[in-house]
Amino acid sequence: MTLSVRKPDFKRIIPKVEPKKRTRLCALKSCRKPFLKQSSWHIACSTDCAIAVVAEKREKADRKDRQKRLTALKTRSDHLKLTQVAVNALVRWRDRNDGCISCDKPATWDGQWHASHFKSVGSSPALRFDLNNIHKACSVCNNWLSGNIGPYRARLIIKIGQSEVDRLEGPQEPRKWSIDELAAIRSEYKLKMKEIKNGKE
Repeated sequence: MTLSVRKPDFKRIIPKVEPKKRTRLCALKSCRKPFLKQSSWHIACSTDCAIAVVAEKREKADRKDRQKRLTALKTRSDHLKLTQVAVNALVRWRDRNDGCISCDKPATWDGQWHASHFKSVGSSPALRFDLNNIHKACSVCNNWLSGNIGPYRARLIIKIGQSEVDRLEGPQEPRKWSIDELAAIRSEYKLKMKEIKNGKE
């Protein structure tokens, strides 16, 4: 006769681990006080701050929607002007250490600086946003001397080379920029500006 031995019952005891309480900063920018996060939606240190955060998000969404509607109302002419402003800003920053391309005014001149087209927008619209066609010039040369093109050309040859000047002076295909193209150019040149300012170029 075989005797069965009953094994004692052992219950595995799993120690209860309290969840770690995480500290985070209040999402309200004007507050930023640390608080203990209780759940995934807990983003502010108090009810007042939570209400303010929601209001900020709603305002940001409304502003974005308003900007989108305003953009939709812009004409091609508006986009041309905005893109030219972005390109001119890039040129003035790129040439910030240079003097006037058309005269002897040094970079330290305290007058107004412009982004001057070698080949004008009217005569060569295809070169309107070509960076080799636009250089920093003083307001006197650009406004009152129509770019002062004679000295401009001589200095431009030294700056970018004869072959590039020949390209700019050569025949150009007619060009009419679409709104999408203008937006793309604007984005590209804003990125270039950022890269130059950050020393990446």
